[in-house]
Amino acid sequence: MGYALGVNVGLAPEVAGELAAACVELGYDSLWTNDEPDANGLETLAHFAAAAPSMDLGVGVLPLHRFSPKKIAADIDRLGLDPSRLWLGIGSGQLHPQLDAVQQAVEELRRLLAPQCRIVVAAMRPRMCRVGGAIADAVLLNWMLPAHAAAARQWVHEGAEAAGREPPTVALYVRVAVGAGAEDRLCADEGRYRVINDSQRRHFAAMNVPLGSVGVAAHGRPEVLDGLAPYQRAVDLPIVRALAHPAAALLEVARASAPSQGPGLSPSGA
Repeated sequence: MGYALGVNVGLAPEVAGELAAACVELGYDSLWTNDEPDANGLETLAHFAAAAPSMDLGVGVLPLHRFSPKKIAADIDRLGLDPSRLWLGIGSGQLHPQLDAVQQAVEELRRLLAPQCRIVVAAMRPRMCRVGGAIADAVLLNWMLPAHAAAARQWVHEGAEAAGREPPTVALYVRVAVGAGAEDRLCADEGRYRVINDSQRRHFAAMNVPLGSVGVAAHGRPEVLDGLAPYQRAVDLPIVRALAHPAAALLEVARASAPSQGPGLSPSGA
């Protein structure tokens, strides 16, 4: 199992570089960001790469209604991103039918990109999980409790088995807030996603858990690691999505969530 940290897109270059260098020292295998209309996820990855060229980088995800496969390939080339280090996440966004849009995009990206580039499909429901299992190098889940993530992982494996291939990596964004106000930050972020669209409303309604239940809100490293443990058992790659700002707070989450074997941390996790 790898160790990954995810942060919100749009960090200033110097902040992104400081964070990337710290993540190398802390033992993380990859560093991820999202994408937003006013901030390009691939550009944030380029800032990470400048400071930590040996680290794997992931974007989760580029919505296909804003990013065609040709634009994605052109941006990767323009920014000088190393395909062998890249986890390239795509999602259907506002395109319909969703399954067809994702399948066609993956096929085109395979033609346009170097074979070393790992293509990641965003999924939540059974059909998209199975499609991801059949065609992607990884499937990225979001806003799930460990039991739901484990069920989604099984759907991914079913898709891979039906396609006659080895299962791809199953990754999951796990929101983590640390320190004073951690519970409030988790509730605020989860509350925003619960009503962002009809799909998310249905997703959270099906889980039927109180606000602030999906993720980890903690006051120190031992509590963070205890909270992350069930997620680590449920998927192949839990991505700690830091709910923090500014830079010092991001580093606090990175240190609290780092792998126990990471340099610079005592065996007790102090």
